[in-house]
Amino acid sequence: MREFSRIGVVGCGLMGAGIAEVCARAGLDVLVAERTPEALAAGRSRITASLDRGLRSGKLTEPEREQSLGRLSFTVDLAVFADRDLVIEAVAEQRDAKTEVFRRLDEVLGSEDVVIASNTSSIPIIDLAAVTGRPQQVVGVHFFNPVPVQRLVEIIPTQLTSPEVTEQVAAFAAARLGKTVVRARDRAGFVVNALLIPYLVSAVRMLESGVASAEDIDNGMVLGCAHPMGPLRLLDLIGLDTAQSIAESMYEEYKEPLYAPPPLLRRMVAAGALGRKSGRGFYTY
Repeated sequence: MREFSRIGVVGCGLMGAGIAEVCARAGLDVLVAERTPEALAAGRSRITASLDRGLRSGKLTEPEREQSLGRLSFTVDLAVFADRDLVIEAVAEQRDAKTEVFRRLDEVLGSEDVVIASNTSSIPIIDLAAVTGRPQQVVGVHFFNPVPVQRLVEIIPTQLTSPEVTEQVAAFAAARLGKTVVRARDRAGFVVNALLIPYLVSAVRMLESGVASAEDIDNGMVLGCAHPMGPLRLLDLIGLDTAQSIAESMYEEYKEPLYAPPPLLRRMVAAGALGRKSGRGFYTY
């Protein structure tokens, strides 16, 4: 079974930073890319802060923290990804942004054997693979937020993905990163979001129609159904803009009203109330 040792991560927001961190903690050489020096500095700070939290909680020792930081390098130039074995795209949940990254990676990666993976939450993987000259080397690898804590990874091959690549990436996620792997067909939303998004947007519709307050909706699901977090707080954690993008992608594919973003969600995103990352969503932070 092929082993991946030189990992590239494109994007260093919440998800990209988490993916880079878990790879570095697993002893891998990790190269992280962002569009601008400012975004790169913010991503580096995000990873360092997470490692510092791990140190304070006792989950990491000081040597482990330092070794993890030492395995990370940063760039704004995708051309230096030529020596990578596996590159994971983790940019914003926008089709155009992701396809542009895949086109550029296909140009700069040195070997046709390099695997390109996407952390997309909902965009069909074949749409990304189709803009490359190596669709057999493209696979979905969907992590969950926060990546260092959440144990699940969805593996999504397309009809063109090599079976060997699918097995190699699944083995990497399980054996090297310590994740539990579930496999899904290449349908928008895969397994988790296909179930989760209708639930979340239903909670927004319930709030919008005045059935109950945000607190009562969330308490109902936490205390009545033993969920660890209510749907509106979970939306704030995911990011309302990300949730809207996922819902739009799923509605585009299925044309089912249960996937459509409610007007309240669209207006909150337009107002910049994106949840935790903006300091304000259904709750204030």
